[in-house]
Order: sequence, then C-alpha cells, then structure tokens
Amino acid sequence: MNPGAEQNMAVGVGPTAVYPDLVLLSQDRGRRLQAVIEVETGESVNHLEALAQWTSYSKLRAAFHLYVPAGMVEVARRLSDDNNVNPSEIWSYHIVGDQPRFTLVHRSREAQAPKPRPAAPPPTRVAAVHGKPASKPVSKPASKTAKPAKVAKPRNGAKPAKASPKSGRSSKAAKPAKGAKKKTR
Repeated sequence: MNPGAEQNMAVGVGPTAVYPDLVLLSQDRGRRLQAVIEVETGESVNHLEALAQWTSYSKLRAAFHLYVPAGMVEVARRLSDDNNVNPSEIWSYHIVGDQPRFTLVHRSREAQAPKPRPAAPPPTRVAAVHGKPASKPVSKPASKTAKPAKVAKPRNGAKPAKASPKSGRSSKAAKPAKGAKKKTR
C-alpha cells in the first residue's frame, strides 16, 4: 500500500517508477505484478490526476482498477476517454455508516473476454513395429455397450434354433434334409 504521500511499493524503476495506492502481486515465487489500484476522492477526480497518474497506470502490463466516489463515475469515464486512459475496471464506492460499499460500473473488453481454451492434443501414433512404419492415428476404442449381433432369420418360415450360452452351438439337433429318413433309437 502507498497511502497518502507514502512511497512504500514502486511499480517500475528509476525515473519511470510510479506509486499507485495499491499494488497487487502474485503469491508465487516470482511475485509478478497482477494489478494496480488507484482510489480517488471527489476532489482528486480531475484532469491533472488523469494525466499525471491514470495514463501511466493504464500503460502497465498489469490490470488497472480505478475506484471513484459514486457521484464522480461519469466524470471519471469522460476523463478516461479524453485522455486515452483504458482502465480494466472502474468501481464506484459510497459509505454507509462506517462501511464502504463497492459497485462495478465499467469493465473493459479485454477484461471481459474469456481466456482461450488450450488446443486439443494431437492424435497419438502407434510406434513402428518390426521395421514397419508407424500406423495412422489410433481411433477411440469401441464402447462397452455394443449392440448385439443380428441373428439371421431362417427361410421357409421355420423357427430359429436357440444357441446354448456356453458353446454357442444350437441346442436342437440338426434337421434332416427333405426326403431323408428319421433315425429312431
């Protein structure tokens, strides 16, 4: 935090260093800059602030969030447009008792755009086997709930023979050909 005139955390180095009200860094090892926040009062939403601070904050690679009093939202938007300032978000605030209340009033198109999804991985290829070249991409395996095979319907209107569950062979004896004599036991 850089409250008031304090300069605790700089963004940038040397003469280009700026001191926004809040500096948000990532929690990972590199402590990369994520966003800068500038909180304005009714008196500080003016052309001088827009030129001196907002333009440099909006040029940073990190997101720039601007907090202004509820009655100054339209003034902040006009100053942003006039000075080519592109805040990622503009928030309004008002005080109820001793509690601040915040409302998002503007979000830039870049902040609204969904992040692109990673591309699907390329299909895998089967490695070369015994000197033969690799085959084409492997297709997905067949589903476990495959449809049962169709049974051929017998001709001549006869009933089909039932298959035994173990061997797959017909449970009825084969019918003799026409004109053949039936064997008796």
